Amino acid sequence: MKALFEKLFGSYSDRELKRLYPIVDEIDSLEGEYKALSDEELRGKTQEFKDRLSNGEELDNLIPEAFAVAREASSRVLGMRHFRVQLLGGIILHQGRIAEMKTGEGKTLVATLPAYLNALTGKGVHIITVNDYLAKRDKEWMGKIYEFLGLSVGCIVHDMDNEERKKAYNADITYGTNNEFGFDYLRDNMVIFKNEMVQRELNFAIVDEVDSILVDEARTPLIISGTGDKSTELYKVADGFVRGLKGRVLDPSETKTDPFNREIKEEVVDFVMDEKARSVTLTEKGTKKAESYFGIENLADPENMEIAHHVNQGLKARYLMKRDIDYVVKDGEVIIVDEFTGRLMYGRRYSDGLHQAIEAKEGLNVRSESKTLATITFQNYFRMYNKLSGMTGTAKTEEDEFKEIYGMDVVEIPTNKPVIREDHHDVIYKTEEAKFNAVVEEIKEKHAKGQPILVGTISIEKSEVLSKLLKKEKITHEVLNAKHHDKEAEIVAQAGRMGSVTIATNMAGRGTDIVLGGNSEYLSKAEMKKKGYSDHIISLVDSFAENDDPEIVEARKVYNSIHEKYKSETDSEHEKVISVGGLHIIGTERHESRRIDNQLRGRAGRQGDPGSTKFYISLEDDLMRLFGGERIIGIMENASMPDDEPLEHNLLTKSIERAQMKVEGNNFAIRKHVLQYDDVMNKQREVIYGERRKVLEGENLRDHIVSMIKRIIEDAITMYSQGSNYPEEWDLEGLEVYLGSIFLPKGYLTLERVKKYSDEELKEELIKLAEELYRNKETEIGEERFREIERVILLQVVDNKWMDHIDAMDQLRQGIGLRAYGQEDPVRAYQVEGFDMFEEMIKNIQIDTVRFLYHVEMPDKIERKRVAKVAGTNQNGEDVKQKPIVKGKKIGRNDPCPCGSGLKYKKCCGKDL
Repeated sequence: MKALFEKLFGSYSDRELKRLYPIVDEIDSLEGEYKALSDEELRGKTQEFKDRLSNGEELDNLIPEAFAVAREASSRVLGMRHFRVQLLGGIILHQGRIAEMKTGEGKTLVATLPAYLNALTGKGVHIITVNDYLAKRDKEWMGKIYEFLGLSVGCIVHDMDNEERKKAYNADITYGTNNEFGFDYLRDNMVIFKNEMVQRELNFAIVDEVDSILVDEARTPLIISGTGDKSTELYKVADGFVRGLKGRVLDPSETKTDPFNREIKEEVVDFVMDEKARSVTLTEKGTKKAESYFGIENLADPENMEIAHHVNQGLKARYLMKRDIDYVVKDGEVIIVDEFTGRLMYGRRYSDGLHQAIEAKEGLNVRSESKTLATITFQNYFRMYNKLSGMTGTAKTEEDEFKEIYGMDVVEIPTNKPVIREDHHDVIYKTEEAKFNAVVEEIKEKHAKGQPILVGTISIEKSEVLSKLLKKEKITHEVLNAKHHDKEAEIVAQAGRMGSVTIATNMAGRGTDIVLGGNSEYLSKAEMKKKGYSDHIISLVDSFAENDDPEIVEARKVYNSIHEKYKSETDSEHEKVISVGGLHIIGTERHESRRIDNQLRGRAGRQGDPGSTKFYISLEDDLMRLFGGERIIGIMENASMPDDEPLEHNLLTKSIERAQMKVEGNNFAIRKHVLQYDDVMNKQREVIYGERRKVLEGENLRDHIVSMIKRIIEDAITMYSQGSNYPEEWDLEGLEVYLGSIFLPKGYLTLERVKKYSDEELKEELIKLAEELYRNKETEIGEERFREIERVILLQVVDNKWMDHIDAMDQLRQGIGLRAYGQEDPVRAYQVEGFDMFEEMIKNIQIDTVRFLYHVEMPDKIERKRVAKVAGTNQNGEDVKQKPIVKGKKIGRNDPCPCGSGLKYKKCCGKDL
């Protein structure tokens, strides 16, 4: 039905774009007029637009003119003129939507249009990329357009100090990564003075590779941690225990007898591993071994919960988490590998002790468990922007998620030139060995005629298996995975050259175009680097700005001569690569997300170039084995053909798609689940951060404190009157002790005094007394000084209570899942109990704040303090163990600090030298 509707009326995207073409025509009509302007006149348009906005004109009215100005500036500065389809993409982004544009269609340039338009408001525009390299590259590259038009551009990268960050955020347009923006938001809500905050209002964000950032990374919240004080010895002991156990892998077709995951058959092993559910469970036999090993009677007793937790995490670390697939070990550190992009996730640690369990498994130094000081999910961070938009080559498969979570629809933008890439049918083998042999044969055949080949693998381990096979065949190749990420841009830039063979893990969001014949601009700059020129000089050599600095003038001459040489070489090679069929893509496995497969395919056939793609699959691949279902197993059992002969069956192709859709659905459910829990914390976070802002803004909190005093007195009388109207039945002693600890003079609450009043009258009498005592304290200290003391104490109490509350909520969440066995919705239970805990925390904040204020003795010594030092934490929020500085070796100001913080020496231990 949907297909018929689209045939008659066009797709949703077709209908949406049809409405925008008149605006594109209007932009085109202004081209001649703006071409005739001088540079100064074109630049003057920026101030004209700002004036019109300040006089009440709507931003949308400026779209045609502002886009036409940005297009003309780009043409003059970069020699790049926006195509009509890029103008369409720019309008979609300005409208707060997702523009799906194929690889090589110039998304980076598209972002300049809505960025320029929205920057005119003076409220700031954030352009979010997936890594520091792209943020710096795009700032230097596209920044020339904005600077030409009189706007400022900033860039946030991980080794910047507060002042540098503040300056970058105050720019009209700011580039940076999702991690940096998110961590800066959390850090801003931990500062004790307003001038320490770096971010402005979250106004408008354009998210590059939006599916990678808002979908793939949405399962892992951002966390800023402080070092905990628990011993790590139990992780090593637990690993020693689980190392000696024997287990079995659960067959995907097995069913369970009950919700507690106990198996049907009598188990003779110590543990059972369910790869599909990513869980490892001790059997009865294994539980008895644990009780004997740890010298306890019952592992399930609440008092043995810590041992059980460490054993469970040890099992998961040793038998589920795979080195070079889930994580790598680098410089004595366990670093998580992003399952979607294959990138190393610096600054992230597995939670709930899993990271420590892996460290114990790998024989590394086990770092202490951390205490969460601040946390937020990417979903809730990005939903705070007044307007959010995104662009990617692949978003349609996740459109429902974008709509439900972020309220953004996806509009497919047509390509500038028709796609002529040839996508071959999948080839399916019975065994992995047969599949890889076939892949090698295909590479040999294509390589023999010089066709460039890009091979996609889904893990580091598989990329290295294939690399060994190619070495045996003496085929020269490059490997791009998380272990070799330093050379990423260089390897990708070369991947389109004649005869090149590149193996890469998950090509999602690599951000560098594969140009057939090679990227002359990148090659030229790489050559400049080899000659010893600094990044700063290289970034200026092709700048539009005139610069009389002799060093830059000389560097520009060198760059131009190198570039001319490479340009003629790559242009000639471009034609040769086209003649042999363009870039050939080989996928060695289907990813669990169709989107990642589409991203790999999209590396070929850019801008009308020829290209081809082919996926090789084996029935032993994880996706097929775990999610393929009974039909796949049946075909496997019935297929009598040799292993090295490919299987071709309609059912197989459909089963692959069904398996992918099943996993995508599971992953969406997990991300939604994470968000449901964080939504509870998010409402609480808004309240607490709002309280902190009042303090930082220097608000007069007197009325706020007085209302706290009133509430404390009202609650106390309600509690200690025990529902009786007769004072004789009240717990007067308890009431006096309670209020006496806060403000009440000893002996004030006699029975005779209380009998004189009704409940309400007594409340009024006590409130009157409390206000009088508060005024006395205020007079004694001085009104102005006392106002600051109120702010200092409230800030410290709020921070202390909030951090304890985050910890308590974390513990609540870890145990809440068991409620499902009692037919209770865990999320609902978390909401209800979390609300009660939050109410209790607010009450305790009020009591402690008021108590401290009544008992101020030495006002001169009261000053703002950080209640939690994020000790040993680098700018990525990563908890880093400080190492002693080794004396004797000369440390350069820009060298990494030897303490291990990840900062430059001049910004860390050498800061005060």
